[in-house]
Amino acid sequence: MFNYNIFSGSLDQYNFDSKCLINTINQYSYVMAEKDAEFKSALMGSDILLPDGVAIVAAAKMMNGKKIEKIAGADIHKFLLNKLNNEGGSCFYLGSSEKTLNLIRERMAVDYPNVKVGTFSPAYKPEFTDAENAEMVAAVNKFNPDVLFVGMTAPKQEKWATKHKQLLNAKTICSIGAVFDFYAGTVERPSQLWIDLKLEWFVRLVKEPKRMWKRYMYYGPVFIYQMMVKKFSAMTTKPEAKIIQMTPQASAYEKVI
Repeated sequence: MFNYNIFSGSLDQYNFDSKCLINTINQYSYVMAEKDAEFKSALMGSDILLPDGVAIVAAAKMMNGKKIEKIAGADIHKFLLNKLNNEGGSCFYLGSSEKTLNLIRERMAVDYPNVKVGTFSPAYKPEFTDAENAEMVAAVNKFNPDVLFVGMTAPKQEKWATKHKQLLNAKTICSIGAVFDFYAGTVERPSQLWIDLKLEWFVRLVKEPKRMWKRYMYYGPVFIYQMMVKKFSAMTTKPEAKIIQMTPQASAYEKVI
């Protein structure tokens, strides 16, 4: 059993007053995490793990008959920015290039004028040195944001956020990857029509075939195969008795995959 606790509640009912690490899971990250123990541990250790993809939503329905709604990185980004704008809060973007971060700051000034914005562009490399990690943490803590957005691509961003969670002076830490480019306009997100039709993945594949083909054309079938194996195993295995400890927000989660 993989034991991912997927968020299935309403974001506006969640209490963001305490430190919270938000990650997303889709078919690609699920399959990758099966081969990367550190990545899997980071996803499983999330305070909120959002179902970012129609495949995850479909898997929840197939495995347990649970109906959950897709919440993409762009959705949590917009939700948190609206919240910060209403409260006069602050956010910090860690990741991407200076060009992209400049575009984000320019758009933020128009869309969310009440939000104080800070940014930092780390070195573009597979792994950071201890000195580089310390520099990033120091930059975030000096700004002291309410929300930290981390955009370093998966699985690097999830691992980094998990490893440094307790060192960061931010109540909410959110790994959102490609949303930096979506919001900056350097990469165009498919329109709401395609999102509503649950074909956002198809449009992204058509627009960026070299980058996206493996994610959807390879990892998609692998994910489906793994779900079918898991479903068959569940049907042929006698269920074990479990003791569930309820928490104030336990109803906002479903153990779906």
